[in-house]
Amino acid sequence: MAADPEIQGFDTSRPNIARVYDWWLGGRDNFAADRAVAANMAEINPALVHMVRDNRAFVCAAAARAATAGIGQFLDLGSGLPTQPSVHEAVRAVSPDARVCYVDLDTVAAVHARALLASGAGLAAAEADLTRPGEVLAHPDVAQVIDPAQPMCIVLAAVLHFLDTAAAKQVAAEYAALAPAGSWLIVSVGHYEDLALYDKMCAAFPAQPYRNHGAADIAAWLEGLELVPPGITEANSWVRGMSPAEPPGRAGYTLCAAAVKP
Repeated sequence: MAADPEIQGFDTSRPNIARVYDWWLGGRDNFAADRAVAANMAEINPALVHMVRDNRAFVCAAAARAATAGIGQFLDLGSGLPTQPSVHEAVRAVSPDARVCYVDLDTVAAVHARALLASGAGLAAAEADLTRPGEVLAHPDVAQVIDPAQPMCIVLAAVLHFLDTAAAKQVAAEYAALAPAGSWLIVSVGHYEDLALYDKMCAAFPAQPYRNHGAADIAAWLEGLELVPPGITEANSWVRGMSPAEPPGRAGYTLCAAAVKP
């Protein structure tokens, strides 16, 4: 079978963050270069695989809660390579008619999402830059399933830590401004209490700059929105509905929150 013309020529010898993340999640859409980087980073930080899997559990739980609250359309930004459970699987378990669009700037991720996730009614995938909210919402593939006049759930999971604090706040604020009242914003980032470990993780994959955002940063990004209980907390605690008084006993963990536009 001939290779998809959209992905011919991509370099499998260079690690790609979407494929590295896929390996951490136990996926199969990765290559030797990705596995080498992913395994090295997981050796440096043994909690890393727990962090990314906790993030997945949070995304699905928060999206399902938005669906329970009546949200019928979901925009998964920086969605990466398909994994299970996908956002549409999580929300359609609550609301079978929910519509979902997956968005990623990486051509390979977008092609995979289009082929493996956006194959049914109410599902779409778009290759677009999440840092340009107006262009994303106007993208023809997004417009297939997302009505910008209706409340939506915007998922920014494990992507804002690739932007500096100001840029992340601007992106979140623009999506919040463009979305109608009643819309949800879901965010998560990897966070390191151990700054020496954080530096080692950055050095292990310098091709993908990573910022160590904290709870105060998330609070600033969601300014003007109403936090969904239990607020800004560690992913496992959010899923369980608990807000710990102290960070978990790990040097690194996933920090997350969901909020609603009043």
